[in-house]
Amino acid sequence: MAEHSENPIESVMEKISEKIHGHDSSSSSDSDSDSERKSDSPSSVKAKIFRLFGREKPVHKVFGGGKSADVLLWRNKKISASVLGVATAIWVLFELIEYHLLTLVCHILILSFAILFLWSNAHTFINKTPPRIPQVHLPEEPFLQVASALTFEINRGFAVLRDIASGKDLKKFLIVIASLWVFSIVGSWCNFLTLFYTSFVLLHTVPVLYEKYEDKVDPFAEKAMIEIRKQYAVFDAKVLSKIPVGTLKAKRV
Repeated sequence: MAEHSENPIESVMEKISEKIHGHDSSSSSDSDSDSERKSDSPSSVKAKIFRLFGREKPVHKVFGGGKSADVLLWRNKKISASVLGVATAIWVLFELIEYHLLTLVCHILILSFAILFLWSNAHTFINKTPPRIPQVHLPEEPFLQVASALTFEINRGFAVLRDIASGKDLKKFLIVIASLWVFSIVGSWCNFLTLFYTSFVLLHTVPVLYEKYEDKVDPFAEKAMIEIRKQYAVFDAKVLSKIPVGTLKAKRV
C-alpha cells in the first residue's frame, strides 16, 4: 500500500519536472529564434548593403559635416541658393556677356569712389562737418589659416603624385592617366570658367540627389562596379600581365 501511495506522487513530480524542462527548452528555442531574427534584422541587412565608393558614413559626414557640407547638401536652402545664384551670375557676366575681370574691378572702384565722394560732399554741405568714413582692416589670421591649409593640401597632392609616378601601383597609375586624358578632352570643349562653373553646379546638385535616392543608386553602382572589375580583370589578363615589369625592376636593381 505504501508503494501504491508513493507512485502517484512520483508521477506528479515527474510531470512537473517535464513541464519545467519543456518550458526551459521552449524558452531557449524562443531565445535562439529571437537571436536569429535579430541577426536578420534590417540593421544587419542594411550594414551589408553596398555603398558607393565603399563609404561607411553618411553623405553629410563624408563632406566634412560642417557648414560647407550644409551648403552642398542644401540643409539651408536660402544660403545654398544664394551661393549657386552668385556663381551663376558670375558665369553669365564673364561668359555670356563677355565681361572682363579687370574691367569689372575698375568699374566697381569707379562707382564706389563716386558714391563716397558725393556722400562726403553732401554730408559736409548739410551738416557742416566732414563724415567719418570707416576704415577697412582685414585680419591676418584667416588668410594665414587658409594659406596653411592650402599648402598642406598641395604638399599632400604632390606626395600622392610622387607615389603614383614611382610605379608601385599600376592600377592607380592607369586611372590617373585615363582621368587626365578625359579632362584634356573636356578642356578642349570649353574654357576653364565654364568647366569650373559646371563642376560647381554638379557639386551642388549631385550629392543632394544622391543622398535623397541613395538606396536606389547604390544597387546600380554595385552592378557597374562588378562589370568594371570584370573588364579590368580581362584587360589585366590580356595586357597588363604581359608587361615585363619584373624584369625592368631587376635591371634597375
